[in-house]
Amino acid sequence: MTRPTALIVAAPGTNRDRDVATALDLAGADPRTVLVDELLDRPRVLDDAQLVIVPGGFSHADALGAGRMFALTLALRVGDQLRDFVDSGRPVIGICNGFQTLVRAGLLPGALGHNESGEFQCEWVTLDPQPSRCIWTRDLAPFDCPIAHGEGRYVHPDVAALDAAGQVALRYRTNPNGSIDSIAGVCDGSGLVLGLMPHPENHILRRQHPHARRGSTGELGLRLFEQGVRHAAELVRC
Repeated sequence: MTRPTALIVAAPGTNRDRDVATALDLAGADPRTVLVDELLDRPRVLDDAQLVIVPGGFSHADALGAGRMFALTLALRVGDQLRDFVDSGRPVIGICNGFQTLVRAGLLPGALGHNESGEFQCEWVTLDPQPSRCIWTRDLAPFDCPIAHGEGRYVHPDVAALDAAGQVALRYRTNPNGSIDSIAGVCDGSGLVLGLMPHPENHILRRQHPHARRGSTGELGLRLFEQGVRHAAELVRC
């Protein structure tokens, strides 16, 4: 069976692209990493991909705010192509800094502010998938993965409306950063674009869990990538 092509869009400061590439490979995709400047020069490269991933890190050193420069570049230079990509039924995911980037680029609702603690936080969390229209979290069981962010507190002016629209994809079981209504991830109205602050790509093997030696690892974050790749694979078959 043909493996769908997963385009990983990286920027200066991105540091989770290799982790994401490994997750996508295990999930059954053919990962290809492209620097954002290359994408600007050759935006048609999107035509050859079946899913897009914006990974985490500190794009452009978060000099003007987390994900701001990356978002401006994407929105102003390839924003129309990305919207066409989604309109064609192809999925997109942004993780941590990638989530901040997609929000600032206008592809996802809400905003992300500084953690309620005022500190950078790195710890493991449990995520509860919610009944939603999100194709990435469909049929997923709760799973564990780490967070690593200073600006991960999700805010939205009308959470009830967001929830009613089926756009709340993931919630923290125990809220680590003060996100409104414990929201950890949201999707767009189509359910194809997902953004989340935690890092599922860092729990794709059971030995990565801090309690692995005790035999308690929970569900893998890999399952989320498998769902996205499964949806993309249907596009290849069509």
